[in-house]
Amino acid sequence: MKGLERAWYSGARWPGLLTPLEVLYKNVTARRRQAYQSGRREIWASPVPVIVIGNITVGGTGKSPLTAWLGRWLQDQGWQPGIISRGYGGHAPRYPFYVDESSDVAHAGDEPVMLAQQTHLPVVVDPDRPRAARKLIAAGCNILLSDDGLQHHALGRDIELVVVDGMRGFGNGRCLPVGPLREPLSRLGEVDAVISNGDLQTPDAAAQYSMSLVPSAWRHLNDGVCYSIEARPFDGRVHAIAGIGNPQRFFKTLETLGVNFEQHPLPDHHRFSAHDLRFADNRPVVMTAKDAVKCRPFANERCWSLDIEACPEPALIEWLAARLEKL
Repeated sequence: MKGLERAWYSGARWPGLLTPLEVLYKNVTARRRQAYQSGRREIWASPVPVIVIGNITVGGTGKSPLTAWLGRWLQDQGWQPGIISRGYGGHAPRYPFYVDESSDVAHAGDEPVMLAQQTHLPVVVDPDRPRAARKLIAAGCNILLSDDGLQHHALGRDIELVVVDGMRGFGNGRCLPVGPLREPLSRLGEVDAVISNGDLQTPDAAAQYSMSLVPSAWRHLNDGVCYSIEARPFDGRVHAIAGIGNPQRFFKTLETLGVNFEQHPLPDHHRFSAHDLRFADNRPVVMTAKDAVKCRPFANERCWSLDIEACPEPALIEWLAARLEKL
């Protein structure tokens, strides 16, 4: 998969050999969406507003940090938000599965546990998103955030937000498996807003905004104690590990912070073990917040995570406030 992903973003021509599979993929996804739009498959209409945060590329774009920020912001505005997730990588004993800050990542998945820890909001995972929505509404939530829910059409939505990676963009602009797109670029013209994580002008988008991911704290995995970015709690060269969709974004952030590191990129949603954190030189180990929720049970005293926060531009916040007034 890594070789194919490199090809998508390097201009390599050989993925074009997979064009027949791309045609098949586009036909299947288009028919599935049309089935919902035509009424042949049911869309569940929630009695409370639903905001979908998704993307049209595989891999990380910054959806989860934006979801966390949006949940906290909505709570500050007087709403009672709840978060819906598929719980990718987790296998819960039952569904819908309520996630809290101490939930087992093996049951809930890494991102839902991270969102619960960062927001202290109700989080429910379920492959059946309407069922998860009903669980949250019954718990008193009056607005729902569907994380990575753009392609999950069974749940109706009031606002669709698409997050794009300003660093990597859309690669070769082709759909899977020839390129990284889950849906054609024309889909951007149908959503309510496109939010670029970094600087990127997107084609055919009705409304475009930007956000940045800002480091907020160094967190010790053993005791959860946080240190300010300026008061770095370790010295010298470190091991930097990242099992996320775009590890290079994490490494670039460490560079901007002046951290001297040896990088260890891993697949997205990597299943960590204590072995992954052991290095013969006993240097500190730094990781992403998403990786930290999986590593905390067996982390040693040298392990740290870098917490980041989404910072949307003021125009996006104003637009969201205006849209919510109309719901």
